[in-house]
Amino acid sequence: MTITIRKLDSATPDFRTQLSALLAFEASADEAIEKAVAGILADVKARGDAAVLEYTNRFDRLEVGSVAALEIGQAELQAALASLPQARRAALESAAARVRSYHQRQKQECGSDGFTYTEADGTVLGQKVTAVDRVGIYVPGGKAAYPSSVLMNAIPAKVAGVAEIIMVVPTPGGVKNELVLAAAAISGVDRVFTIGGAQAVAALAYGTEAIPAVDKIVGPGNAYVAAAKRRVFGVVGIDMIAGPSEILVICDGSTDPDWVAMDLFSQAEHDELAQSILLCPDAAYLDAVQASVDKLLDAMPRKDVIHTSLTNRGALIKVRDMAEACEIANAIAPEHLEISAQNPQQWADQVRHAGAMFLGRFSSESLGDYCAGPNHVLPTSRTARFSSPLGVYDFQKRSSIIHVSEAGAQSLGKIAAELAYGEGLQAHARSAELRLK
Repeated sequence: MTITIRKLDSATPDFRTQLSALLAFEASADEAIEKAVAGILADVKARGDAAVLEYTNRFDRLEVGSVAALEIGQAELQAALASLPQARRAALESAAARVRSYHQRQKQECGSDGFTYTEADGTVLGQKVTAVDRVGIYVPGGKAAYPSSVLMNAIPAKVAGVAEIIMVVPTPGGVKNELVLAAAAISGVDRVFTIGGAQAVAALAYGTEAIPAVDKIVGPGNAYVAAAKRRVFGVVGIDMIAGPSEILVICDGSTDPDWVAMDLFSQAEHDELAQSILLCPDAAYLDAVQASVDKLLDAMPRKDVIHTSLTNRGALIKVRDMAEACEIANAIAPEHLEISAQNPQQWADQVRHAGAMFLGRFSSESLGDYCAGPNHVLPTSRTARFSSPLGVYDFQKRSSIIHVSEAGAQSLGKIAAELAYGEGLQAHARSAELRLK
């Protein structure tokens, strides 16, 4: 099987127009999905457990009598962990340890408690950092079962100090994924319910008789989950509305083309809308990667998905030089950026917008997905221009501290009163003035 991957050249006059067309992706709201999700959310909010149970039995083909029966206890999580083959358990524990270590360092850098300082008049100002009380994490189930998502969502929440983590994971046909349950045990998840879809998001947001309401919902899901998260934002916090997965590879032509071809596959195999792009100043190397793609594709179990993804949204782009590649990377603002070059740091210094950067030919993006340590929940669809990977900071909030001294009230009170009168808010002004000597 061969793939005709779009080939672009930055030297052509209409390159920017072609690049914009390549990147164009609009997660347009499907009216049927939006209507169905709105109905499910309203129903769960009104009827609680009864609605959750009805939808779960219908969509996951179950015959369960209560939501309580859908909860997986800690004993079953620990049993799942104990049942893993030794090599699989060791890999999961090693990945969890690396993710935990990275996020512990992140917490230290953020400052775990906040800060205060005292002004000359005795007024104390500062900031207090506290964790969110309860977080809900959504983990895909069925064919798409991702224990790595459990690690990446639950561990930074625990490191941040979240007191309780409620995990929801659908189990179509009642089939549970032992590796997902084992990951929950390792990550310190407190409670697990086998529900999914919009009804799971609604239960987490509003609370039911059996499922406690949370303060924030994180984790990936299908179009119904994304639509539900969008609708409950404001009632609870959410992490992001993620688009299709992306990888951008900048290569100087020194890496084995088979390696780069497989790196492009690694994102293309997620789904047909995933995007894989290669930037290189060497036209012959781009041809070599195309040859590797054609050579390696047939051995891939998900070759049909890869073929569609690379045909419709992939590209091999000839650039003038590596500096221009970095400039284009900033315009793309990719979720994953590999800089596969002999001196990657010099090019990384020129990149301002990327969810995660993988430097050097040995840094395959797949290592970041599973076990390198930094979070794999990343901004997509060019949102890396203004947003960041999931981290400890997403599970903390900051409270300002203002402890005004009597002396401080004299100077601040006059300023505040003057401004309040200017805004026509007399009670504000008088509140400040009453404290003046």
